[in-house]
Amino acid sequence: MDMPEPPFTEFYGAHFQRIAVQLYAYLGDHAEAQDLAQEAFCRALEQWPRISGYSDPAGWVRRVAWNLATSRLRRLRTAIGFLARQREQHVDGPTPDRVVLVAALAELPAAQRRALVLHHLGQLGVAEIAEQEGVAEGTVRSWLTRGRAKLAARLTVEVWHA
Repeated sequence: MDMPEPPFTEFYGAHFQRIAVQLYAYLGDHAEAQDLAQEAFCRALEQWPRISGYSDPAGWVRRVAWNLATSRLRRLRTAIGFLARQREQHVDGPTPDRVVLVAALAELPAAQRRALVLHHLGQLGVAEIAEQEGVAEGTVRSWLTRGRAKLAARLTVEVWHA
């Protein structure tokens, strides 16, 4: 003899709070526990004609809810591990030579400074810099020559005064 199918709303009202409290104790996050319990009940509702025929439909919902919670914790653990590996690594401050070099570069005209940085640090050729800056290659060579001369004079003075 088949038992009549209990209405889902009665089933939900009778079991939601108990499952949500269990998940809260497991997860430590009340809102997350309620969301996951709600998700489990939504999945049960989609298949209610079949699930209501089980000997323990609440057990099915509880198992789904616990599976969702376990998956959530795994994803959280993975995310925390990833973020921990993304932390900034502290490095020593700049050396006195670097401070002097940066200060000397700052005193150069912008075009010369860009050309020197792109050429020596960015490892771009004269043609690449000329294309990027929209100028002739001769102009870039001029910026590099003048910038190096000013930089050499400035750094030589810094060395003698240090």
